[in-house]
Amino acid sequence: MSDIPSNKPYLIRALHQWCSDNGFTPFMAVFVDSTVEVPMEFVKNDEIVLNITAEACHQLQIENDYISFQARFGGVPRKILVPVTHVLAIYARENGQGMSFPFDPSEAKKAISEKSESSITKSAKSYFLKIVK
Repeated sequence: MSDIPSNKPYLIRALHQWCSDNGFTPFMAVFVDSTVEVPMEFVKNDEIVLNITAEACHQLQIENDYISFQARFGGVPRKILVPVTHVLAIYARENGQGMSFPFDPSEAKKAISEKSESSITKSAKSYFLKIVK
C-alpha cells in the first residue's frame, strides 16, 4: 500500500488554484529543517509561513516532491525550496479556509532519503567517467 503516491501535492495545487481563482492570498505553512531552503531569519519555532501568490513569488513550481520559487524578503531575492513532505498547511489568508496536513519528521526524512538515493542511483547509472589517453 505504501507504493501509492501521495495525494498531498495534488491537494496543495488544488487549494492554491482555489485561492487564486477566488482572489484570496494563498499562504503555506512549512516545517523547517536542513532539507528546506528558506531565509532562516524569518523562521520561528521551526516554522515559516510563505505567501505564494503570483505577485509575491516568481517561477512557482508545485511538483510532486518539491515546491520551488523565487521571492523577495526585505527586498532581497531568495530561492525557496520546500519538500512537499514539510508542508504543514495551505490556506487563504483572508478567511483561514484551506487544509492542514499531519507531519511526521521521521517519515519526511525517510521519503527524502529514498528520493535522494533513487536519483543518485539513476545518475550513477546514466553518467560515468571514462579515462581517455
